[in-house]
Amino acid sequence: MRRAVAVRLSALLAAGALTAATGVALSTTSASAATGGVTGYATQNGGTTGGAGGQTVRATTGTAIHQALCSRASSSTPITIQVEGTINHGNTTKVSGSSCNTAAGVIELKQISNVTIVGVGNGAVFDQLGIHIREASNIVIQNVTVKNVKKSGSPTSNGGDAIGMESDVRNVWVDHVTLEASGGESEGYDGLFDMKDNTQYVTLSYSILRNSGRGGLIGSSESDRSNGYVTFHHNLYENIDSRTPLLRGGIAHMYNNHYRQLNESGINSRAGARAKVDNNYFEDSKDVLGTFYTSEAGYWQVSGNIFDNVTWGSRDDDHNPAGPNPTSNTSVSIPYGFALDAANCVPSVVAQTAGAGKGLKVSDGSCTPQSPDPTDPGPTDPGEPTDPGPTDPPSGTNLSLGAGADGSSKASGTSYGNVVDGNTSTYWSPSGTTGSVSVKWGSATTVSKVNIRLASGSGTIGAYRLLNHDTGAVLASGSGAGTVGFSPASLKKITLEITNASGTPRIAEFETYAS
Repeated sequence: MRRAVAVRLSALLAAGALTAATGVALSTTSASAATGGVTGYATQNGGTTGGAGGQTVRATTGTAIHQALCSRASSSTPITIQVEGTINHGNTTKVSGSSCNTAAGVIELKQISNVTIVGVGNGAVFDQLGIHIREASNIVIQNVTVKNVKKSGSPTSNGGDAIGMESDVRNVWVDHVTLEASGGESEGYDGLFDMKDNTQYVTLSYSILRNSGRGGLIGSSESDRSNGYVTFHHNLYENIDSRTPLLRGGIAHMYNNHYRQLNESGINSRAGARAKVDNNYFEDSKDVLGTFYTSEAGYWQVSGNIFDNVTWGSRDDDHNPAGPNPTSNTSVSIPYGFALDAANCVPSVVAQTAGAGKGLKVSDGSCTPQSPDPTDPGPTDPGEPTDPGPTDPPSGTNLSLGAGADGSSKASGTSYGNVVDGNTSTYWSPSGTTGSVSVKWGSATTVSKVNIRLASGSGTIGAYRLLNHDTGAVLASGSGAGTVGFSPASLKKITLEITNASGTPRIAEFETYAS
């Protein structure tokens, strides 16, 4: 018989949950979907690119997200939806169209493909509102927080799942997200990350799952064994009662995760499932690996894990913990490459990289967090970078002179205003290799061409996008420095978003022209 699971929130973590419920602190650095960085099983079956190569739009409400999906030419037309602000029941309504199948009170990604949803600016928080992926493929969700989604009580959304996938779902990459609840089933919550009814080729990376009775499942029942090929890496599971995850049938790969305060059980491999469990750090937890709440056995291959203050229950018919001293009882072949951090540095690496608002930092196996790999292509492959040296400007007046400027976090000693002062010896640099800088005017200004000048000693721009900041539309994209033209746009603010670079770019001038 299935054991009842009760959430046990410590006073300290309950206080943390209250803070999370009232305000989430996120970086002000804009993030873009780094689809070149997809890892794990999401790289298989043709790969996962989301909306790469398609239109980019900005949304600040759930209705606007649905509208963006419904405004596409078809249900498979690629699109990247940049989300900023709080998405909730009050601003999420159903939108109709031939390229979508949406619903009120949930972000509905149903019967669609080739979509990226990425948090930008001051961050994206889905408050009491879940993300539902159904009969869909090639989906990327990145840099967002989803919290307090309920299946009972008020309001309800998505069956109580923060992110839920079901019914013939393929190729989903969920990266740098924060998923959290404030209790268990008795408080109205269900799973944080659920997959069922033929969901395959999924990766969950660099994410936080916390304060929930259930972390997530792969397979809704002992007979639902059509799911699998799921990778979990560099995630923090904290204050979870069980299901980190629950795996029924199929194959899953868990590596370099930090599991902390698993109150009842952890990785539950059952019903013929096979789990490869590499270089994870389990801490202050109980029964972190095994087959639980069933007599239908699952299997595991273990290597390099650390068990720090982990307790193990006794074995009986429906309770088969892997420990103490877990050993492998199967072998699992992994078809993709991956770089393992040593288990003893996993808590530090995960603390610096996992969750929304961490600047999409990743690990390369050296136990030292890195900014997204500057050699990876961005949403569109820019090819070989062009000469980054200054170029002759277009004819006409440089509209940036006398205009305002702002942007994402800047490197020490640099200024946004240096890109509009006409002086190529001064410059703005992002805090890292990627970031954005904008030119803005008090009234609408028509722009059809820009010239990007780099200062001496600059790193090379591998990929950039020019955005109409008023609408979020992509005006042009490219690489290197120099002049680029596009269809005339009337706007109050234009943004240069550097999504890929080798070294730190130094933008001496961001010149704008009417023709």
